[in-house]
Amino acid sequence: MKLFVRKCVFFTVISLLIGLDGVAQFIDTSNERVKTPLSVSYKKIGTLKPRSTKEIEASRITVGCETLDRDFTDFNGYKNYLPPLGVKKIRLQAGWAKCEKIKGVYDWKWLDEIIDFAAANRLEPWLETSYGNPIYEGGGAKGLLNSMPTSPEGWAAYDKWVEALVTRYKDRVKEWEIWNEPDHPMQKNEPETVAEMNIRTAVIIKRIQPEAKIAGLAFASHTNTAYLERFLKPIAEQGKLDLFEWISYHSYAFRPEDSYKGVMALKTVIEKYSKTLKLRQGENGAPSGYIPSYALDKYYWTEYSQAKYDMRRLLGDLGRDIETSVFTIIDIAYAGNPPVLNMKGLIQSDFTKAAIRPKVAYYAVQNLASVFDNTLEAAPGFAFTTNASESVSVFGYQHKKTKKQLITLWLDGNTPGNTFTTTPTDITIENGNFSNPVWVDLLTGHVYEIPKAHWSKSGNSYTFKQIPLYDSPVLIADKSMLKLNN
Repeated sequence: MKLFVRKCVFFTVISLLIGLDGVAQFIDTSNERVKTPLSVSYKKIGTLKPRSTKEIEASRITVGCETLDRDFTDFNGYKNYLPPLGVKKIRLQAGWAKCEKIKGVYDWKWLDEIIDFAAANRLEPWLETSYGNPIYEGGGAKGLLNSMPTSPEGWAAYDKWVEALVTRYKDRVKEWEIWNEPDHPMQKNEPETVAEMNIRTAVIIKRIQPEAKIAGLAFASHTNTAYLERFLKPIAEQGKLDLFEWISYHSYAFRPEDSYKGVMALKTVIEKYSKTLKLRQGENGAPSGYIPSYALDKYYWTEYSQAKYDMRRLLGDLGRDIETSVFTIIDIAYAGNPPVLNMKGLIQSDFTKAAIRPKVAYYAVQNLASVFDNTLEAAPGFAFTTNASESVSVFGYQHKKTKKQLITLWLDGNTPGNTFTTTPTDITIENGNFSNPVWVDLLTGHVYEIPKAHWSKSGNSYTFKQIPLYDSPVLIADKSMLKLNN
């Protein structure tokens, strides 16, 4: 018997360490994969069951796979972590300079491997046509800054590359983004210039792939409404707004909810020009430790606060009907003197670009992705009242078929921290639909019974008493909407 147990344990460990292509993969699949000091009085009844990309038909969540075009990360080192995460879309730069190192000669091998892996695992690439190519005079740079072409030769070569890119991948890539952060203050690109570049690129994409969905701008700022207006105006005047499905933006704020005032201002500007053009959040995420530069720097983040931030931002976007993305899958080893490790990854890495292990945020996003797929929609007529003594975010969803409901809640008054003390809070949901409501901590994935004495129904109104809330998202969900490991 002892030998049999040892063999079973050995097999389990090996199954966790060996990925699809023999690459080490240190994913913990146990019910206690995330340990926190959180303590609640409810009876635990299970843990959310992760779902792979092949088990999820569709969702509105993207995970960043950026900077592969500049070799700051290694796709083969982390690729086997993508399918178990359950996020359906990946964002990446197509890398003109990496594809065309000799004029007129395209080497697609590195990008083929990524796109083929995505297709085989039912991941949907969101492919960006950034950046420039310095082999051409005026072809632009291959990184973020001063990257747009500036000469007729550079633009002509760019047009040919975009045409070749779309022609090659049109059967596997349905969503595109034009350029990354052309409004970055260090680039000094006028919005009218960026608009023309977006139009010329989108026209090429649509000519080859009429059904393509395209995100324009990839806005570095979420507060510069004047820039957005100057970008949209010439596109509207040329009757070209229908080329675009989204305006994508990036917005970083230490308290993630502070971004939405600016985001809603962007939406107001867009609505002046189009009733169909949507916003899409294309890049956002917190580090897991102190970083000296890049967004959300010079702050002592931890794996706990990173995970809380990423979930609050994802759910804040989805709750406002904004397609969303988490930046990024793995820590990025930016070249430089000195080099900088941007620790926003869901997976820990180092300057060797090795995939060391999943962080707490990996499992938190995995939990979230297992629940928030295309089977959910906003609950119609959702309204609530609460006795919360501090600011709280609350959003309501329902299952499209059963109409059973799920509510997201978290205390949102501060930058996510490392405390796990909960505040008992009463909340009443109008137009609710619950048969067997449970309480879910998304950080750990643990699912608990809500005692019958703590909830009641009056008509379509449901009142929940003494619900534990803290600065990380929790759910009140009908149990039928969840897949659990017992």
